[in-house]
Amino acid sequence: MIDLKYLQNNFEEASAKLQKKGVDTTALENLQGLFLSLKEANAALEAAKAEQNSMSKLFGQYMREGKDITELKAKVDANKEAMVPLQEKAREAEEALYNVALAIPNFPDESVPEGADEEDNVELRKVLEPKSFSFEPKEHWALAESNGWIDFERGVKLAKSRFSVLRGEAARLERALINFFLDTNAAKGFEELCVPFMNNSAMLQGTGQLPKFEDDLFKIDEEDLYLIPTAEVPLTNMYHDEILTEKELPVLMTGYTPCFRKEAGSAGRDTRGMIRQHQFDKVEMVAIAHPDKSDEVFEMMVENASDILTALGLPHRVVELCGGDLGFGAAKTIDLEVWLPGQNKYREISSISNTRDFQARRAKIRFKDGKKNRFVHTLNGSALAVGRTLIAIMENYQNEDGSITIPTVLQKYM
Repeated sequence: MIDLKYLQNNFEEASAKLQKKGVDTTALENLQGLFLSLKEANAALEAAKAEQNSMSKLFGQYMREGKDITELKAKVDANKEAMVPLQEKAREAEEALYNVALAIPNFPDESVPEGADEEDNVELRKVLEPKSFSFEPKEHWALAESNGWIDFERGVKLAKSRFSVLRGEAARLERALINFFLDTNAAKGFEELCVPFMNNSAMLQGTGQLPKFEDDLFKIDEEDLYLIPTAEVPLTNMYHDEILTEKELPVLMTGYTPCFRKEAGSAGRDTRGMIRQHQFDKVEMVAIAHPDKSDEVFEMMVENASDILTALGLPHRVVELCGGDLGFGAAKTIDLEVWLPGQNKYREISSISNTRDFQARRAKIRFKDGKKNRFVHTLNGSALAVGRTLIAIMENYQNEDGSITIPTVLQKYM
């Protein structure tokens, strides 16, 4: 959640920042009106409390002086009764403000490039040169069919569209990638965690998936549980409503989970193959950092994900997202896009974000800074999306006869 005091005291400046993300000014004006309603409700309540305190002191004075308290007592009782609807009005005003604020995205960093969508993202660098093929490279679904690696039809039969089944060597390669990613992350100081694949609504609100993105979540009927859309949710919320010591920072965590998304709004996009699935595997990195150190941790996470792709021999590029393409909770995001020769384009394989204190405010994750409690900074990123890495290996390591070579670093896992 954004800092509401900052928004209230610097409304024009805050509005300009959010407009960089394409936020509708109507929502901000609505928020400003709710600030005013809360201020008026609190003022009325405080006036009634002050009157109550004043009469209570007078009540004691009357008792000491032996005066008749009948009339004063009636006023005290009447004022106490009048405070009940004032308290309720203040509570409702605060709740209304909070609910609207939950749907307001994070402020982008000053350094984030201007732009409307992914076309305006800025390429920072390319890593490794794409391979030149002596034949026309195939896309992953054609390779999957000829090698018997991915069974799309039976995935649909078992569930519905956008589900698939990995078979034989592909299933083993998926497992090899997960182990390789976890081992690499562990070597960089990330603690491996195995977490629940279902989380409650408070956790999803803490990381920003609720309430805004509920339509993209799979909810368990009659339970306050959702299938997780990313391991970012359980890993970040490991410290939900906790106060860490400064010495504990940074907390570095990694974990493998399947991820579940309805892909609401993606109708007609990537309908063929395994690029966009309702269920996919991912190894996640999450960091809980001191505010003064989060930029340093951010760079380390980007470098780690890029190093994994380099170790796999996969050409990729590093891209900074513009304001219009920045995610809801992100203040700054770097995407890694891997080269897919079958598609003849780069496709996202990792997205690494610094949310600053946005998630920490929602999840109440703090650290003790001397005598004062401060919000931490939270960061998250893929290292990596497993299915997309599998696809990238298939397309980049394909041979003219349709066979696929296993990258050297994975052979020991196979």
